[in-house]
Amino acid sequence: MSSEPFNSLPPAIAVPPAGELARRAHAEPPHPYRTPFARDGARVLHAKAFRRLAGKTQVFTQLPGNHSGDHFRSRLTHTLEVAQVARTLATALGLNVELTEALALVHDIGHPPFGHAGEKALDLALQAHGLGFDHNLHALRIVTWFEERYAAFRGLNLTLAVREGIIKHSRDYAPADHPELAEYFLNQRPPIEAQLIDLADEIAYLTADLDDGLDSGILTLDRVRAGVPLFRQFHDAVLSAFPNAGVRLTISEAIRRMLNALVTDLMREVHVRVKALGISTLDDVRRTPGRVVALSPSMEAERATAKHFLYDSLYNSAGMEELHSHAAAVVEGLFAQFMADPTLLPEDHRELIADEGLARTVTDYIAGMTDSFIEQMWARLQRA
Repeated sequence: MSSEPFNSLPPAIAVPPAGELARRAHAEPPHPYRTPFARDGARVLHAKAFRRLAGKTQVFTQLPGNHSGDHFRSRLTHTLEVAQVARTLATALGLNVELTEALALVHDIGHPPFGHAGEKALDLALQAHGLGFDHNLHALRIVTWFEERYAAFRGLNLTLAVREGIIKHSRDYAPADHPELAEYFLNQRPPIEAQLIDLADEIAYLTADLDDGLDSGILTLDRVRAGVPLFRQFHDAVLSAFPNAGVRLTISEAIRRMLNALVTDLMREVHVRVKALGISTLDDVRRTPGRVVALSPSMEAERATAKHFLYDSLYNSAGMEELHSHAAAVVEGLFAQFMADPTLLPEDHRELIADEGLARTVTDYIAGMTDSFIEQMWARLQRA
């Protein structure tokens, strides 16, 4: 792999620390020594919803059979790993690092308990009421309304750039389907800082989930080597260079090299695409027919293979079925109980029913729970 230094993208591509995208819904005086995006990152970091990520599942917080796993990633530690990858990418590409970091810190703040199993269960419950659950849109609700830290306004009053990135970093929304999101340039591409978050997230969780899956015993080294050629390539190199290293150490070294290769490829491919498309400004980024941030075709194939392997061998494995079924039963059961008896909701949530409707209010309450809290709530209501 080439060791040549990276050149920054044209400076005008980066989101500036002032101007329209630094605007807040509620005007505030400028800070004497922090940019608007640095303040956004700090506001997310100090939010209650951010702290609750420590108690929310990434892949698992315990193993089947109720065996604890203190070293497995939580939604919080995953978020911190995404932030590290995203900062590295933004720095090397000459983008707005503070905006990128703020977006990385906030990107998963809307996830409910029990990871994707909990999100699927909430979405299914809402579909019966003509609604749905989307963790990006829920994150926007959290930062614009549910967080209460300031006397002058509800929410965190984040900049337009961060709010746009929350909803658009991983998918596009049709303007006709979401008129309530009109201010977020739905007919345009998000800035590269926001686009980076989606693949920083993918790179972080693919490598981390291989690591946690192997640690859990659900994945075996032989199976990973057979199913993930990119890992096998680096693991073979590590075995050759360090023949006396322990098994766990060779795995860690191979995963580290795999992560570095993915990040490096992404940096190079962004440069290639920017040059090929003739992009030199943020407006150019917004007008591109597709997203600018992507892996090279060969590395994208490696990523897709690794992701397919993880779905087949870890996320949907027989060893995880029990945990997923339990998560669905708890979420769906609580949803039904709150719908049947809204007096079980806290007073501050009951006050929102008139404006938000009962189903959405129940969902908001459940989505904010940690894994341990929802388990305690479920057990208490089962005993009642």
